[in-house]
Amino acid sequence: MEKIVIEGGQALKGNVRISGAKNAALPAIAACLLTGGEHRLYGIPSLRDIRTIRVIMSNMGVTFNDSNGALVVNSENLNDCEAPYELVRTMRASILLLGPLLARLGKARISLPGGCAIGARPVNLHLKAFEAMGVEMFLEQGYIHARADRLKGANIFLDIPTVTGTENVMMGAVKAEGTTEIRNAAKEPEIRDLADLLRSMGARIQGDGTDTIVIDGVRDLRPAAKHEVIPDRIESGTFMIAAAMTRGEIMIEGCRPDHLDAVIEKLRCVGAEITVNDKGMFVKGPERIRSVDIDTMPFPGFPTDLQAQFMTLMCIAKGSSVIRENIFENRFIHVSELKRMGANVRIHGNQALIRGRKNLLAAPVMATDLRASASLILAGLVALEGRTEVHRIYHLDRGYEALEEKFHTLGARIWREKA
Repeated sequence: MEKIVIEGGQALKGNVRISGAKNAALPAIAACLLTGGEHRLYGIPSLRDIRTIRVIMSNMGVTFNDSNGALVVNSENLNDCEAPYELVRTMRASILLLGPLLARLGKARISLPGGCAIGARPVNLHLKAFEAMGVEMFLEQGYIHARADRLKGANIFLDIPTVTGTENVMMGAVKAEGTTEIRNAAKEPEIRDLADLLRSMGARIQGDGTDTIVIDGVRDLRPAAKHEVIPDRIESGTFMIAAAMTRGEIMIEGCRPDHLDAVIEKLRCVGAEITVNDKGMFVKGPERIRSVDIDTMPFPGFPTDLQAQFMTLMCIAKGSSVIRENIFENRFIHVSELKRMGANVRIHGNQALIRGRKNLLAAPVMATDLRASASLILAGLVALEGRTEVHRIYHLDRGYEALEEKFHTLGARIWREKA
């Protein structure tokens, strides 16, 4: 077990380059199951979740090689359709293997997935959609057993605009017989990135980025010759918030400002100066942080994956603020750890009332999920009177590539130790 140690109080300054998006890389890798041959993916970050999906697919006969900045995925010899519990339990995104396996092999056996304990994220919407596409399935001993000779096009309405649900149906539908229409589809940038990849493989997709996606199934696809995943908007937002918190000046390179409109707007309201240029974004933190309310919403609203980080910012803002979490019901479990550092936060249902204070104080804390890990590191960057120790950072390694190293290059006193 490892921990991250931080001595706070430094204004962060310098340049940082954003890694490829985990939430775009995982479905891109899963999509390589759709057809044999060598797929070349660029911008794949080095993360625990990426390593996990590689191990799962390697057990299915898929090979992986790193070559000149590309992840080369060869699925020619796909020979199994099972994703076992001992691997799937650590990563909810493993459910994304269901659609490609059904499209290619007509069968799948996937353990019900695990991941961060931030609330109910049921896979029933995935299963309901595939049943509408002619899949026979049942649950037994924690596994989804699914079978279909060939998926059938269908009109599918998602009860909520789930990202992984939309992606899973997209990957199944590209080889289905007939036309599939997905209504109330998710509109996140990661959806469009997957659609771009699938189109490069010969898929016929329209409407990605809107709430209605139409897919005309094809019999055969070709390997993706070259696809670069989009930069991670959540990592970008984390560094933007870090600049605001530490009164720093950070040039965030390789990001996509058009994926961060809601975050840019809120940080400008806080008092940060944000300049967009052809390299990315320059963010300068304010002398005094102003309190701002936020509501988490599906894209293009404020992302739930930045709620914990923004709450940490509000903990040192002037005045009071309200954060409403509208996506996941348990996504305030980091609050108890922030309170250990002196934060004044009260929870009422899906609302958090934050009264800002001038400083946070260093303390040992424990990460409870991926984004909570990042929020506690941000708190440590501004905490005074000692060292902040963040434990259980294996959550952090699931979604951030070398985060402490990037902060160190910006002037933070931060390092990793054995716990």
